[in-house]
Amino acid sequence: MPTVRETTYHLLRTWGLTTVFGNPGSNELPFLDGFPPDFRYVLGLHEGAVLAMADGYAQARGRPALVNLHSAAGLGNAMGNLANARASQTPLVITAGQQARSMIGLGVVLGEPAMTRVPEPHVKWAFEPPGPQDVPRALSQAFHLATLPPAGPVFVSLPWDDWAREADAGQISRLASRRVRAAGALSAEVLAETAGRLRQAKAPVLVVGPEADEENAFALVVALAERLRAPVWTAPTPPRCPFPTRHPLWRGVLPPSIAGVAERLAGHDLVLVLGAPVFRYHAYRPGPWLPEGADLIAVGGDPEAAARSAFGDALVADVGAVAGQLLDAIPDPPARPAPAPVDRSGPPLEDAAPFTAGAVFACMARCLPRDVRLVNESTSNTAQFWEQLDLDRPRSMFFPAAGGLGFGLPAAVGVALADPGRPVVAVLGDGAAQYGVAGLWTAVQEHLPVTFVVLNNGAYGALRGFVSQLGVTDAPGLDLPGLDVVRIAEGYGMPARRVSEGKELAAELAKPGRGPRLLEVPIRAETRPLG
Repeated sequence: MPTVRETTYHLLRTWGLTTVFGNPGSNELPFLDGFPPDFRYVLGLHEGAVLAMADGYAQARGRPALVNLHSAAGLGNAMGNLANARASQTPLVITAGQQARSMIGLGVVLGEPAMTRVPEPHVKWAFEPPGPQDVPRALSQAFHLATLPPAGPVFVSLPWDDWAREADAGQISRLASRRVRAAGALSAEVLAETAGRLRQAKAPVLVVGPEADEENAFALVVALAERLRAPVWTAPTPPRCPFPTRHPLWRGVLPPSIAGVAERLAGHDLVLVLGAPVFRYHAYRPGPWLPEGADLIAVGGDPEAAARSAFGDALVADVGAVAGQLLDAIPDPPARPAPAPVDRSGPPLEDAAPFTAGAVFACMARCLPRDVRLVNESTSNTAQFWEQLDLDRPRSMFFPAAGGLGFGLPAAVGVALADPGRPVVAVLGDGAAQYGVAGLWTAVQEHLPVTFVVLNNGAYGALRGFVSQLGVTDAPGLDLPGLDVVRIAEGYGMPARRVSEGKELAAELAKPGRGPRLLEVPIRAETRPLG
C-alpha cells in the first residue's frame, strides 16, 4: 500500500505543484525526507519572504503555488504577506506541519490545537484532516478551491506522523483525474440588457481592475474599450496593471477616495467596471458615490465583492468571457468621437542625486527592456510610478494588494523564478526593503535576473503624505537614518552599488544583468495628498 507521503507527491505532480516554497522546521522534515529529484525546494530565510516569493511566483505564472511553513509560529511570521495574497486573489496552497496527533492536545511545543484559526481571516478555507487517510483528499480540495473564483490562498494543517501511514490506493487515480472548472459567461438575457445599456449611453467610461490582467481578458478588454470609444481608468489602489499605460484611451489611476472617484468620473453617464471591487478606498474624503446622473455596472468573479458594494449593479462572471460576449453583441462602434490621448511625456533625469521619483520612473520607461516585469513597493511614490509606467502586456506589474510592506523584494524573487527568461526590476523604498530583506539571499542562491532598485529618501515617505491629511502635527518614527542597503546586500553576497549620477543610472537600467544586483538611488523626499 502507498503511504500518505507517496500519494501526496504523486498528486502534487499531477497538479503541477513541483516547486515548494518553504522554511523547514522539525514538523515538516517527515514530509521533506527523501525529497523527490523532480521537485524543486526554494528556501527562504524567513516565512514572510517565503510567502511573498510564492505569491509572486503564482501571480506571474497564473497558476497555484505550494507553500510549506513551520507550525503556528512560522505561519504567524507569514501573516503580513498572507494578507497581500488574499487581497490579490493569489491561488496558494499553504501547509504547516502540526505535531504528532497524540500530542496535539497536551500543550506541547510546536503543537497548536487551534492551528486552523491562525491564518484567519486571510484564507478561503482552513482545515486539519481528521485522520491520515483524509490528507490526500483534503489537499485535493485545497488545490481546487484555491483556483476557483475568486482565487485565493487556502490552508491545511498536517500532523507530521501522518506521512508514514498507509493511504487508500484507490483514491490516487480518482483524485488525480478530477477537474473542477468555473464557467462564467452571461446568459443571453443579461447580455442583451448590458449591451443595450452600453449602446444607449452617451458618455460611457471603463474602469478596469486586476481581474482584467489575465491572458484570456487583457486583449479583449482593450478591444472593447476601442469598440466603445470609451476612456479607461484603472481602479483605485491597483495591485496589477490591467490596461496598456500608453494607450491613448487610458486616463490613469482613480484616486482611492469616494469624492475623488466621483470627481474623476464627472461627465459620464455609465460606468462599466471590469474586474475590480467597487471600490477599494483608502483616504477618507466623503462625497457622492458617483457623479449625478451616472449608473454603474460591475463585472467580476468575486460574489462577496459584488454583494458588498454600496451602489450600482453587479454581474458575477468571468471578465474575459464577458468582454468577448460584449464585443460580439456590439459589432459596430457607437457614433461618438474617440477621446483625445493624454500627454505622458516624462520629466528629464537630473544630472546628479538626489533625483525626483518621477524622473527616475521616466528614465525606467525609456531605458528598461520591453519585456521587463516590474514589482513596485515604493509606496510613497506610487502616483509618479503610474504616471510614467510603460507596460502593454498582462502579468507585467505587481504591487502589495493589501498595502502590507514586505511583499515587493521577495515577490520579485518569485516572479523571476516563474520565468527566468524575462528580466525583473523591483522598485523598493528604503524602508520597505527592510521588511523582506531576507529575499536577497534566495535571489543570490538561485542566480536570478532581478535588479533591486532601492529609492532612498531617508524616511517612511508614505506616512509623511498622511500627516496633513489626518490632522497630525508631530509623530515619531518617520525618519530612517543610518541605513546602508548597499552593505546589507553585499552581506548576502549580492553585487550592489549606490548610483548618484543621472547618466550612470540610465546606463545601469539599460543593461539588466543575468544575475541579481542592487542599485541604491538617492531621491528627494516628496509628498502628495492621497485621494
